[in-house]
Formats: sequence, structure tokens, C-alpha cells
Amino acid sequence: MGKGKDKREAEKSAREALATTGGVLGRKEYEHALEELHVELVKLQQWVVQEGLKVCILFEGRDGAGKGGTIKALTERVSPRVFRVVALPAPTEREKSQMYIQRYVPHLPAAGEVVIFDRSWYNRAGVERVMGFCGEKDVRWFLQTAPQTEFAMVKSGIILLKYWLEVSPEEQERRLTARIDDGRKLWKLSPMDLKSFDRWDDYSEARDEMFETTDTEWAPWYVARSENKKRVRLNVISHILEKIPTGKLEKQGKIVLPERKIGRYTPKELPLKYVPERF
Repeated sequence: MGKGKDKREAEKSAREALATTGGVLGRKEYEHALEELHVELVKLQQWVVQEGLKVCILFEGRDGAGKGGTIKALTERVSPRVFRVVALPAPTEREKSQMYIQRYVPHLPAAGEVVIFDRSWYNRAGVERVMGFCGEKDVRWFLQTAPQTEFAMVKSGIILLKYWLEVSPEEQERRLTARIDDGRKLWKLSPMDLKSFDRWDDYSEARDEMFETTDTEWAPWYVARSENKKRVRLNVISHILEKIPTGKLEKQGKIVLPERKIGRYTPKELPLKYVPERF
């Protein structure tokens, strides 16, 4: 796979699919563009395994910014054995006593893996800080040491990509309200979301200081505008394909299903319980 031709053609095709009348991104255009990018992601997956790459992708942003949907779009057509999503729960009492970064380190990628963090160690610079789960001294120490820790990751061979999904207060409120009104989305609205809803400015201040201290040459932040969920998914996937170096894949022969013989065994009539066919 050329880093060049195949990827450029897929991205060009995706962009052309987005050139809809009035700038509106319809479902068909979105699905076509996403399909093109999914093909490239499968090739990327093969490259990561073939070359033993170690890829770590962080997704940060406010509640309702679209992290979950973007991660789902990124991973729905690749193997979960290669693309592994990490969304850690609140720390246990034991984990609270550990060195802060310790609970994240075991989840970092080994050769041939892409690890995606749905929120990461940057919880300390955002949620924990704003909601008072840690002291200011802890925050200062984290902001001071995070760039050094990430430098060590990159030097060990990890390709580290950090994404911040940026959403407006109006769009965030619309999405959180939709979670209340839609029983399928109610699980997404946590008590923490409600408590943090009126702390927009506090989160903005924490975000800006996080950018100022941890946006480094070796691990920069990439900000993706997420007012439109479909567009941000396509933009982020396209950017990931651009940022991870790829090369020529080993040639594979044409895949052909082998012949098989059926009928040598007669299944038994067992008294099994079948699921009712209501649909």
C-alpha cells in the first residue's frame, strides 16, 4: 500500500462525496465517505500488524463532544484484537494510592496494536481538577511531568496521537438534552455530566492550561471541531490515516474458499429451546 496513491485516492473520493448541495452532509454521502476510509483503515491495520507498530490514540473533550461516536466509527470495521478501546472506570481505593500514571501504563500498546483511550491520563487536567477530585498540587505535578512521560513513550516507539473534540455550549446542551429524551441514550448521561454542566468556564480554563503545558513537538494536541458529528468522524479518521506512516504491504494471494463436503453426518433431533421468531 503506498502511503501515497491509495490513501490519497481514498481521501479524494471521500472529499468528493462530501461536496453536497448547500454544504449539507447527507446520510448517503457520509456512509460512502466512511466506507472509503474504512477500507484504508483495514489496510492500516494490516500494516500495523506486519510492521509491529505501536499506536496510542487519545480522545479528550467535554461531555457530549462526540468522543464515543468517533471511536465507534473508527473501530467498527477493524479487528478488536488489533484496535483495542480502553475506557477506564473511576479508580479503586488501591489505584488512588498508586503513582497516577500507573493505572494507564498496563494498557499501552505492544507491537501490532492500536490502543484507543476514551478519556486518558488527562482526566487529571480536566475532570478531576474541575470537580475537585484531586488537589492543585497534584494537577501542577501532572502538568509538569506529562510531557516527559509522553516523551518516554514516543522514544520507546509508540506513535502517540492526542485529539481534543471541541463543541459549543449550545450544541453540547442540545446533545445532553437529547440523552434525557431518548431512552436509548439515557445511559450516556451520568450524574457527573449533570454536576459538571454549569462549569463550562472552569473546563475552558483547565483545557487551555492543559494545552499550554502539554502541547509538545513530540506529542502535539490536535483539535477537531465537532459541531457536526458526521464530519468530525470523517475528519479525525482521515487525519489518523495521514499521521501514521505506512508502506508497502506484503503480497497476499487471492482468497478462495476451500471445497467442503457436507452430508457425512446427520444432525440429531435434540429437544432444544429455540428463540421465538417474532420478527
